[in-house]
Amino acid sequence: MKETTIIEKVKIKKKLHNAVLLTGLPGIGLIGQVVGRYLVEELKAKKVAWLLSPHFPHQVFMTKKGGMRMVKNTFYHYKGKKNDILFLLGDIQAISSVGQYEVASVVLEYCKKLGIKEILTVGGYSTGTLSDQRDVLAVATSDNLRDRLKKKGVIFGKANGCIVGAAGLLPALSRLYDMEGACIMGETHGSYVDTASAKQIVVLLSKYLSIKVDIKRLDKRAKESQKILKKVQEEVEKSVEAQYAAASTNVSYIR
Repeated sequence: MKETTIIEKVKIKKKLHNAVLLTGLPGIGLIGQVVGRYLVEELKAKKVAWLLSPHFPHQVFMTKKGGMRMVKNTFYHYKGKKNDILFLLGDIQAISSVGQYEVASVVLEYCKKLGIKEILTVGGYSTGTLSDQRDVLAVATSDNLRDRLKKKGVIFGKANGCIVGAAGLLPALSRLYDMEGACIMGETHGSYVDTASAKQIVVLLSKYLSIKVDIKRLDKRAKESQKILKKVQEEVEKSVEAQYAAASTNVSYIR
């Protein structure tokens, strides 16, 4: 295999209705991955295609049954009342700039063939701090999409810097394919799996896409992760206080 390829398990013959691509790929805080996998499971979305690429790491996964499988990205389809949703989940992202652009182009060409007009990527926005209050931030390629997301409580203008990987490239390049796109980001510390931030985005997307999602499982996981975080924060604060106290007792002056 010399180039990125999509293998269709199910041929979607008709163009999708009012369709949206929603990604759930690995990234900061694994927020996108948690959101994507949870929605696919809860909505029972159907697997329709795989994406394989020589730009993914040269490895395969060993299975519990003693088999093996390729590192891949997978497309799932869900037919909602308001929107058809095509989910893109994945084990990994391309490991080079050339690979990122090639994979993004192949994904967008597939989306265009299916009649998709809106690209939504989900990721984490690293703050480096532990906080109970997390905002949902976004950047978008059009005023129209920006206004629609604002009505659901998404904050624009607060995030700054660069978006690395598919979360930024897919919506940015979507304009070349006559689509509009946005990257939706949950605020997170950035060094752990942030289920609480992912939960906020699931709730937001359920409203924006008019889909019914039971968040009980995710809510339970979010509460458990918050308890763990508070314990970690308390231990960090105790450690800092102990180091400060030790430093204070060992202060010496040159006379």
